[in-house]
Amino acid sequence: MREPGFSKLAGRVAAGLTALRDGLRIVPYYWGGTHGATLAAGGVSLPAEPGGTVRGLAEGDSDDASPDAWAALYTDPYAELVLAAAGAPRVVERPPGSLPPDQAIRAGLSALAARGDAPAAELGPGLARAAADLAAHPLLAPAAVALAPDDLAVLAARSLTARVIADVLDSDAPLVPVGDSRDAVADRLGVALGAQPRGTERGVRSLVLRVAGSAASRAVVRRRRALTEAAHPAAGDILRYLSRGEAVRAELRDLVTGLEPPVTLVGHSLGGIIALDTLISAPLPQVRLLVTAGSQGPFLYESGSLPSLEHPACLPSHVPDWLNLYDPRDLLSYLGGGLFPGRVTDVAVDSRQPFPASHSAYWTNPEVYRHIVDRLP
Repeated sequence: MREPGFSKLAGRVAAGLTALRDGLRIVPYYWGGTHGATLAAGGVSLPAEPGGTVRGLAEGDSDDASPDAWAALYTDPYAELVLAAAGAPRVVERPPGSLPPDQAIRAGLSALAARGDAPAAELGPGLARAAADLAAHPLLAPAAVALAPDDLAVLAARSLTARVIADVLDSDAPLVPVGDSRDAVADRLGVALGAQPRGTERGVRSLVLRVAGSAASRAVVRRRRALTEAAHPAAGDILRYLSRGEAVRAELRDLVTGLEPPVTLVGHSLGGIIALDTLISAPLPQVRLLVTAGSQGPFLYESGSLPSLEHPACLPSHVPDWLNLYDPRDLLSYLGGGLFPGRVTDVAVDSRQPFPASHSAYWTNPEVYRHIVDRLP
């Protein structure tokens, strides 16, 4: 948190606490201005925006999907199929005795499934299952009406390729194939499903994903400097603190030493880590209660990354009572009770916000203030 946001937040916290208990003195500790991370060289470490233009699938003479389109397909391998089916006419009359337009692609997918995972072996396992699932997909019929058979084969091949790679990503596999391998498999599967080989007059490919995901991704790339400068304090501050945190802890010790007891330290996110580390490092008898909200302190301790205490060492006896507030939807909040039995009270608070909004919603939640005031010495 940087100014002017820090002062606004401190004022909100002060108002929330003093509304429930008179006589409290709220002393903010703005460490970010002096000890927070900055892009000292003006951001010269940021890569330049890639040259050229990200093209849609229907632009130019290539049917290769852009990285942005593949990103959308990794999230939903059926994304193109859904969009293609949406463009189909509602009612299509077929001549008597004609075959359903989706029969050929379903047969091709079934034959591909019977070959097992070998046709996409360089990507990972799962092709047979993906082909069988796609062959049974109800949207194949309307998609087959909307697209030429050649285009549908290419679309289906991309869907299968994306499904295999999505499974690899979901399994946290250490190796993910590069784009060249991915595209080679997609081409091979397309031919197996009836598309013309690359290099022939295949024509322009499907239009359905030419903008899916690309606009947002291009905007992110083009605004990388602005986004990094806006977001880097969170990640940069953590890295800076873990490598050079003694100065911020020393300054906090000096501040607390001059305060009249009983003192309660309240820290949010990295602030909670700093408060915990400071209390572990040396006794501060003025402090009678530690309050952390959305804290990663327990995780850093368990993972061996907390500077002042390495697992499985016990929490020093001079560390005061610890109230740890967490939101089950806040993916940056962790529990301390199981690591330090009898020393930490974990209390769930529910902002009813999804992550990452849940990580910043503690100080607008009346529950948080009630829990703190109830525990104040």
